[in-house]
Amino acid sequence: MARVFSVSDSIVIDVAPAVAYRAVSRPSDMGRWSPENLGTAPGTAQGPVAAGETFVGRNRRGKFRWVTRCTVTAAVPERTFAFRVHEIGLTRPRLRAPIATWEYRFEPAGDGTRVTETWTDDRRRWPTFAANLFDRIATAGSTFADFQTRNIARTLRNLKRELEREQEQESAGESV
Repeated sequence: MARVFSVSDSIVIDVAPAVAYRAVSRPSDMGRWSPENLGTAPGTAQGPVAAGETFVGRNRRGKFRWVTRCTVTAAVPERTFAFRVHEIGLTRPRLRAPIATWEYRFEPAGDGTRVTETWTDDRRRWPTFAANLFDRIATAGSTFADFQTRNIARTLRNLKRELEREQEQESAGESV
């Protein structure tokens, strides 16, 4: 079976592109939507981040926890936000290696925004058999492509639910 290096999914959210972009460009808030990410580590970027800035992400899968250092590679308001994961460790990022790239695209869709999330496996130098073995151990039986396909779908559903709820609350507050 050929190794899959990139997966993506999209969802339409009933908010303006600026609202969706502002939420996703705050890595500290990602833990609100992601089934694996817990936001950023203390002392790292909390607000919207710009291209070239770094942040340390906190993650968990079951009982296992780790941190990653990420560099923002694109930050174009209302259009795209992307970052590259290039360092990993248990309590602080120590091992430098290409790991993954995450990208979010924002496109107007009627009165809302189509948000597309893409994961790209940056472990290009890993032999396929080694990557597949590691993936199955790290994900309890899946390849990372299959695992991330499920995570992306959950993240997008959670993002939609949260942003639309906030939009409804703001609208209700304005009409009172």
